[in-house]
Amino acid sequence: MYTLYCPVRLARWRPIRTTMLRRALLLCGIVSSLLYLVTDLIGGLSYDGYSFTSQGVSELMAVGAPSEHVVDPLFIAYGLLTAAFGTGVVLEGSRLGRRVRIVGGLILAYSILGLTGPTLFEMQRRGANDLTGDLPHVVLTGVLVLLIIGTIAVAASAFGKPFRFYSIATLLTMMVAGAASGPFGVRLAAGDPTPGFGIIERVNIYASLVWVAVLATLLHRGVRGPAGSVPHDETRGGR
Repeated sequence: MYTLYCPVRLARWRPIRTTMLRRALLLCGIVSSLLYLVTDLIGGLSYDGYSFTSQGVSELMAVGAPSEHVVDPLFIAYGLLTAAFGTGVVLEGSRLGRRVRIVGGLILAYSILGLTGPTLFEMQRRGANDLTGDLPHVVLTGVLVLLIIGTIAVAASAFGKPFRFYSIATLLTMMVAGAASGPFGVRLAAGDPTPGFGIIERVNIYASLVWVAVLATLLHRGVRGPAGSVPHDETRGGR
């Protein structure tokens, strides 16, 4: 009697534990976005003379910056939380389909590469080097931007129309802000003033952070795929 009851009880608990794990991983998407905002704020306040309106977020983790020792561990924590969220999205792909798994994979790639930002490919302080010296950081930033744009583009077609329209609006915002920030690169490396650069860059970054939090919220609530799609478990007769 006991030997029969225990396996049955464990079998009933296994789906519940799996669901709890997925929900916890998905919550990491919201926590990671909030942590990034807090890190930006704390870093700017710990950097004497720092301007949120004219200086970029990368300058907070620049080599020798007063805020470097404060923000580096927090940005690493952000990357780990984002990786956890990406894992949760991949797991959700078993319920929502291949496109959602791709979204999770892109988020994982973004988070893993992003961990090299505050560790291996930090930028130099403003005016300490020319643009060539910051080339590894510039290339890394470009790759990360492409990954997040790809993530949003794929996810836009994985859910309903409201989220699709929101994703398109986010992409347009990021592209406009990215184009507007381009001319500041040379002036930043030369140590020249860059009025407005901090605002433009933060519009770009915060737009993607909010998007991630919205996606995490939708998935945590158990959102279904696009109209007409069939979750993976329903193809096997489950409900």
